[in-house]
Amino acid sequence: MATMKKLVIAAGLLFSPVVLHAEEIGSVDTVFKLFGPDNKIVIEAFDDPDVKNMTCYLSRAKTGGIKGGLGLAEDTSDAAISCQQVGPIELADKIKKSPKKGQVVFQKRTSLVFKKLQVVRFYDPARNSLIYLTYSDKVIDGSPKNAISAVPIMPWKE
Repeated sequence: MATMKKLVIAAGLLFSPVVLHAEEIGSVDTVFKLFGPDNKIVIEAFDDPDVKNMTCYLSRAKTGGIKGGLGLAEDTSDAAISCQQVGPIELADKIKKSPKKGQVVFQKRTSLVFKKLQVVRFYDPARNSLIYLTYSDKVIDGSPKNAISAVPIMPWKE
């Protein structure tokens, strides 16, 4: 039984998409909570793991209170994204040939088990641009709330 559990965990890790940790830049309180942390909007930054010199900034809702402080609350699906080229970029062939479904470049758990915030990267060859889409999903019922950021790949002068 223990061996089967280890195999299931290993398979989950092997086939799961890239999960990066974002650096928290700051936050603002939106709702005062008498017990536990306040509800917040958190601003985080992460670098695209496959595109050197591409940084994305996420703002997302974070539920406070006792459940939020214990990590048991489900955050709302509200999020925004802004990505910028911060240096010279050379796109790898795997990005230029990426599927129409895009590539997951960031995930963050937003509930105890079933909900996560994702960022998916798309490449638009006609405009030589990268498009980043953020949205929340659940195992059973996702949310249509989403946001995008488009970044044209430009020559970089130093």
